[in-house]
Amino acid sequence: MDNKHEILELLRAVADGTATPEDALLELKRSPFEDLGYAKVDFHRSVRQGAAEVLYGASKTAEQILGIARAMGERGCRNILITRMDAEKAAIVSAGVELEYHPEARLGIAFPGDRPALGSIVVCTGGTSDMPVAEEAALTAEAMGNHVTRLYDVGVAGLHRLLSSLDVLMRARCVVAVAGMEGALASVVGGLVDCPVVAVPTSVGYGASFGGLSALLAMLNSCASGCSVVNIDNGFGAGYLASMINQMEGLKAD
Repeated sequence: MDNKHEILELLRAVADGTATPEDALLELKRSPFEDLGYAKVDFHRSVRQGAAEVLYGASKTAEQILGIARAMGERGCRNILITRMDAEKAAIVSAGVELEYHPEARLGIAFPGDRPALGSIVVCTGGTSDMPVAEEAALTAEAMGNHVTRLYDVGVAGLHRLLSSLDVLMRARCVVAVAGMEGALASVVGGLVDCPVVAVPTSVGYGASFGGLSALLAMLNSCASGCSVVNIDNGFGAGYLASMINQMEGLKAD
């Protein structure tokens, strides 16, 4: 089985007599992973964590990405995220499987399918230069079934731009704040909202920003409560965490 919902349906079928325990056991015994030689594809990731395995594309060949994606697709996985994949690799992969590719974020979604748009996540950036990282976060969250609102170029150099969207921010279940330079956006947002803030430092900035280290340290030392920090340029990690927060809040609301 490839996700928790399918397993739950199988167990319900056993309970109401439409499936035998033996049939259920046979289905569950299907290998939880497949060894492709260069990768052991984890088919039970969605059972444990609620989302399918994510492919990190930067250090893989296009052929390896394609092989893993095909193996997952054959087991019914959909909306498979492939991060840090350049356009050249994407062209090769798209020739072998259905692929939705977003070049700015360098992110692909193999076997794209229906996905809900639950709750409310806001992804905001300090500047336009932070958009590639922000898009990685936003697209990740959307692929995982969340409603995402983008607020781009609302940094502290012109605070009125952020304040004009207070109503959107205050309705969010989670805010992803993406900023380089001095990384002040996360602290400002954290002081305005009553939901968790996921801060993403970016490598945008001049020499003394040290490739994002300045923003990272500023965000780690934020005086705003409820602000967590992911690694430099880690839009995927932020989108994934925001999805977990948003959907947990949704379960509470339900």
